[in-house]
Amino acid sequence: MPKKNHPIRLVLLILGIAILFFGTVMAVFLSFSHLTPTLGFGNKIGVIPIQGVIKDPDAITEQLIAFRNDRQIKAIILKINSPGGGVGPSQEIYSETIRTTHTKIVVAHLGSLAASGAYYVASAADKIIANPGTLTGSIGVLMEFIRIEELLNKIGVEMQVIKSGEFKDIGSPNRKMTDRERKMLMNLIEDIRNQFVTAVSKGRNMPKEKVLEIADGRIFSGRQAKILGLVDSLGNFQDAVNMAKRMAHIKGEAKLVYPKKKRKSLLWNLLFRDMIDYMIDRIDRRCGIFEYRWNGEFSVSD
Repeated sequence: MPKKNHPIRLVLLILGIAILFFGTVMAVFLSFSHLTPTLGFGNKIGVIPIQGVIKDPDAITEQLIAFRNDRQIKAIILKINSPGGGVGPSQEIYSETIRTTHTKIVVAHLGSLAASGAYYVASAADKIIANPGTLTGSIGVLMEFIRIEELLNKIGVEMQVIKSGEFKDIGSPNRKMTDRERKMLMNLIEDIRNQFVTAVSKGRNMPKEKVLEIADGRIFSGRQAKILGLVDSLGNFQDAVNMAKRMAHIKGEAKLVYPKKKRKSLLWNLLFRDMIDYMIDRIDRRCGIFEYRWNGEFSVSD
């Protein structure tokens, strides 16, 4: 019995072979272009926004590592608009930025506000650009406690604390802080401030004594910061892009690559995000967290 022709099978077979062939060619091409990014694909600058209070460093440090390992990314810009934040998170981002500068150009652009821990991070960059009116500096440490002793007395509530050591309930909201406790915390704050001063001294290549002269928490404009050596030049974000291009020897236009944004529901963004952030901030202050943070009020909505 003669075999029947199967034109559909033949067409599918040819189509499958064509897809396999073109898929292999594309894989080889992409692999080759990744290894040699100068063939039209390497003029890219990674941009990492650092917005708001610095609390969780993971997203920023992970993005630094990703851009650092991407051969098509020739330089990185830290786009900073922040009052600072936690000591640990600021130090983690600083350390990863320093590590990144060993292989990639890193430029920090300071927006409306880049104070305390935010400036700590910026000082690790190869160059810093600020607007003339940027608020920056605030080199120092703060720790806040809430006291409700008088309120508890008025409503007739008494708290009993059983502790294993003298300092176990240090910062308790229902009693005054003792002189010994205050002295101990001041020693801690001084040590953490010195870590800040050392980081700025190293990052900005400034004598430690010079940094100590201004490490009293004061805030500076971008223009004042340039005079003091805390900032390299004045300019906007496009000036930072141009500087990154020059330092990375990028000719022509450069494509700006931003981190992929995680999608969140509109309801979450409108109703819950700001409220949750505010509550976490209040809880952090209640717990007496050491922070590299400017305590003033200023818009960071850039």
